[in-house]
Amino acid sequence: MSHTILIRDAQIVTMNRTEEILHGDLLIRGDRIAAIGHNLDASQADRVIDASGRVVIPGFIQTHIHLCQTLFRGKGDDLELLDWLRKRIWPLEAAHDEDSIYYSAMLGLGELLQSGTTTIVDMETVHHTDSAFQAIAKSGIRALSGKVMMDRKGADIPLPLQEETEASLQESVDLLEKWHGHDNGRIRYAFSPRFVISCTDELLREVARLSDQYKVNVHTHASENQGEIELVEQMTGMRNIAYLDHIGLATDRLILAHCIWLDDNEKRIIRERGVHVSHCPGSNMKLASGFADVPEMIDTSISVSLGADGAPCNNNLDMFNEMRLAALIHKPRHGPTAMDARSVFRMATIGGARAVGMADEIGSLEVGKKADLAILNLNQFHTFPSFDVDPISRIVYSATRADVETTIVDGRIVMDRGVMLTVDKDVTLLEADRAIKRLLKRSPIQA
Repeated sequence: MSHTILIRDAQIVTMNRTEEILHGDLLIRGDRIAAIGHNLDASQADRVIDASGRVVIPGFIQTHIHLCQTLFRGKGDDLELLDWLRKRIWPLEAAHDEDSIYYSAMLGLGELLQSGTTTIVDMETVHHTDSAFQAIAKSGIRALSGKVMMDRKGADIPLPLQEETEASLQESVDLLEKWHGHDNGRIRYAFSPRFVISCTDELLREVARLSDQYKVNVHTHASENQGEIELVEQMTGMRNIAYLDHIGLATDRLILAHCIWLDDNEKRIIRERGVHVSHCPGSNMKLASGFADVPEMIDTSISVSLGADGAPCNNNLDMFNEMRLAALIHKPRHGPTAMDARSVFRMATIGGARAVGMADEIGSLEVGKKADLAILNLNQFHTFPSFDVDPISRIVYSATRADVETTIVDGRIVMDRGVMLTVDKDVTLLEADRAIKRLLKRSPIQA
């Protein structure tokens, strides 16, 4: 018989088609939401959670994360993108081993689950990606992940990160065939070429073909930095998005991080091809890259979701922080009504679900959908008064990750009233410090 959880007497932010906010109970049976209503029968529930005075929301869906970089938090401050990569991130990624990848992932996963994120689109580094998948499997999070692909040789790229094209493709397919669909589909694979300037034309064309063959997502960076765009134009004679379209990658399976510097033709391609954009405001401002014109994208029906990016360019993986930034940074240019709280919350939930092709499964609280959700305690000084205030406004503008009490993924409680159940905090913190100490000895980063 399926395990059942009854969440009783909560304010439920459904994010369904009409974005209803209800007061009542939510019943989970197995990995699905079985009922939403009033005074649901508790006699058959294995666990009853008293959620009076609490708010239940769909779990956040972050569409751009680098778990392999969590270990580098604080090691990449105050640099622009290309210097950040060349001087800090690539040397540190090149120094990774199986153990350090595992605990870097666990460190990030603990932070994500603790702050109400239940699904991620993750990009690893060149080697040891299997260790990250093991951590993802143990943590209970829902994830699309893949090894990064970097087959273009260059003096700035450390030798351990320089791949042969065939080897990069083969390892990616091997990982896909091992992990895609794991645990009843909770884990999925995404081909992850880093960006155009680190990948050959041959590799990117083959990724497009393999994505179509296996019907899986492709996750990459594009148009984050003006220096990057200049390099792409020198290499291809085209701007980033036009080139991706030219080689067959611009489809509704493509998730593009950043998309800050786009011209009108590139925006047209993204819209017409159904490409998904992951907006990463915290990372984009810290690296001084700028920020995407998200209000215009939304107004012209481009699919936009949110992601924190990596810990060394943010320096946290907190969706509450990304929502608040996304709501605020566009107002000086577009006016105070731009990026209202509901628009931003939509990006963090059902918008992310659309980006990963799972809008019929996750992103809202509806009967029959996966039980991916978070329970918030907004009975705090910083979220009151509550009388006659839209709870979504309270969540986007006032709440913090400390307000998340319980996180449930696939019907499984992964954090219970603030206590992590799937990630051992003490072990993870200890091993994370040991690992970064080892990496810094192996590959001293440039000042």
